[in-house]
Amino acid sequence: MATPVREVLLASNGEFRRLVQEHQDYSHRLEALVSKPYLSEEEKIEEIRLKKLKLHLKDQMEMIEHHFRHSNPEHAA
Repeated sequence: MATPVREVLLASNGEFRRLVQEHQDYSHRLEALVSKPYLSEEEKIEEIRLKKLKLHLKDQMEMIEHHFRHSNPEHAA
């Protein structure tokens, strides 16, 4: 059975690992923020900023995955 691309990249690509860790860090910060019953204006801005950062990191991870699949057809699927 083929190893999923994400697992291969996590094991072999430091940049991908860093992006995943940052994405998880932002997710945890966002979860803590939105669990509050009320957000100040600054917190609302922070929420938007974190969502944009997460999306940017996700785009970067998907680009790395795409390049990996293109360079390693045995992992394409």
